[in-house]
Amino acid sequence: MKNISILGATGSIGTQTLDVIRKSSGTINLVAVSANSSVNKIIDIIEEFSPKYVAMMDKKAYKEIKEYCTNNQKSINVYSGIDGLIKVASLDEIDTVVTSVVGMIGLKPTIAAIEAKKDIALANKETLVVAGEIVMKKAKENGVKILPVDSEHSAIFQSLSGYCNKDIHKIILTASGGPFRGKNIDDLKDVTVHQALKHPKWNMGQKISIDSATLMNKGLEVIEAHYLFECSYDNIEVVVHPQSIIHSMVEYKDASIIEKIGSPDMRLPIQYALNYPERKGMIAKPLNFYEVGSLTFEKPDLDTFKCLKFAYDAGKIGGLAPTILNGANEEAVALLLEEKIKFLQIAEIIEECMNTFDYNKEVTLHNVINLDKEVRQYIYEKYN
Repeated sequence: MKNISILGATGSIGTQTLDVIRKSSGTINLVAVSANSSVNKIIDIIEEFSPKYVAMMDKKAYKEIKEYCTNNQKSINVYSGIDGLIKVASLDEIDTVVTSVVGMIGLKPTIAAIEAKKDIALANKETLVVAGEIVMKKAKENGVKILPVDSEHSAIFQSLSGYCNKDIHKIILTASGGPFRGKNIDDLKDVTVHQALKHPKWNMGQKISIDSATLMNKGLEVIEAHYLFECSYDNIEVVVHPQSIIHSMVEYKDASIIEKIGSPDMRLPIQYALNYPERKGMIAKPLNFYEVGSLTFEKPDLDTFKCLKFAYDAGKIGGLAPTILNGANEEAVALLLEEKIKFLQIAEIIEECMNTFDYNKEVTLHNVINLDKEVRQYIYEKYN
């Protein structure tokens, strides 16, 4: 039996991980969970899975869960804040941590888990974006597996099975194109938050949905792929594939291309990461090629979707440039969700921050965290 902890158990990836556990025939045991403030959802998880540990980021939610466990005689250890998140990521009795929190908040608990020699089922791409050098080095030093949960990186990981990274010519990341595929700058001037959140294929949280609409999600995945697979940015290509059937591809030096094809169901890569190197029983609807019909591919429009271009730029610059990119994006997306800025201003804010802050300092955890705070404070003071 594999014992796991889920960071972000009430979000999209977290809830689908719970479904993988339900269908695991008892081979996966949920030991610990975390959430921000979703008290009712955590209570449901407690009742169904009986985890031994719970961490709530929000203080009020922590008190409510603590009170619920006391009143209902639940022998559960309840923790709060970032310290609680770190605690449930590094428990002695867990084997694997599913890092499905969204944003920079996932960095410290992921590093704590690695230092505690826990394998990482990685769905928190921002961790590698802001501190890929640090994270991958620590994983290697501690003999920890970083198992990608993103459908694209899982596809690449599986397409590399049995091959060496040195044989790679190119990694091809597929993108659905989001809700605004085919639109130009003029079309996007007055789009609403509701329109930006309406993804055509995937059911995701708000932040990731907005990132998909700007193509920043794909930009973050480019940086993530660079670190996961030790591939040059010049050899990472993005192709828009609206059907979301091919989940990414690897082109080898002999021009052969190996790809992972399957239904657009996130439970597939989650199940694979949690059971690697084994493959378990069918959890998603089988692909019916007669129903799929044609598959199409397009070149991304970097003039309209500038966030993808900025991600490539930040990755190639290196240093702390991806930290600036990520912090600016997270804050800009939050402003959009609060309807304090317009959709196209996300890219403008990112570009402004990239041109304002110094990215040449050494990549240390201290410098990453401090620069991230500076970027966020700058945006907050200017737009609030």
